[in-house]
Amino acid sequence: MTARIGVVTFPGSLDDRDAARAIRIAGGEPVVLWHADADVRGVDAVVLPGGFSYGDYLRCGAIAKFAPVMGTVIEQARTGLPVLGICNGFQILCESHLLPGALTRNDHLHFICRDQRLRIDATDTVWTAAYTPGEEIVIPLKNGEGGYVADESTLDALEAEGRVVARYLEVNPNGSRRDIAGVADPTGRIVGLMPHPEHAVEALTGPSTDGLGFFASMVTSLIESAP
Repeated sequence: MTARIGVVTFPGSLDDRDAARAIRIAGGEPVVLWHADADVRGVDAVVLPGGFSYGDYLRCGAIAKFAPVMGTVIEQARTGLPVLGICNGFQILCESHLLPGALTRNDHLHFICRDQRLRIDATDTVWTAAYTPGEEIVIPLKNGEGGYVADESTLDALEAEGRVVARYLEVNPNGSRRDIAGVADPTGRIVGLMPHPEHAVEALTGPSTDGLGFFASMVTSLIESAP
């Protein structure tokens, strides 16, 4: 079986080609999906990449959730389609109510770009199964609106249910509550992550190859679940 993973391109997407390359390196087949086309071409999973969809007008991801492709992604995600949202994609998942909480302006009010140390706390998702619990990785981070916020009851539920996927280590770069860098839905099929694993898949260009596990996890999951 070939794991066919769609990558959506919105107006303003920056990292769609990087995500497609990461999928290819992990052994999957990237499939180009266009924001204005509701057809997701029968893909097995979807990546919503980083960037500034629709110029980040109104709120980051607020317009993208109304794109024709997102109507299909939201509908299929609710019935089992795995989705990974990276940076702007994470914002879109929250705006679409596929994940709880919201991403707000960095507490220091500046755009930040740095190599960020993370701890992987949840390895029972289809996007993180290649990691070991507590594994520490380094991948790039670049955002202006990356502060994860939610009410206390939601944060407590995420903690209790083991749905905090990754946490910032050493420094909290954007004011995210409880150092949260990524979260999952209750099924573990939908994951949002603010840092960029697609920029850490090759030793030549990344600070590490630590990000490859997100894509390899999905490819392995799809192959193992194939009839």
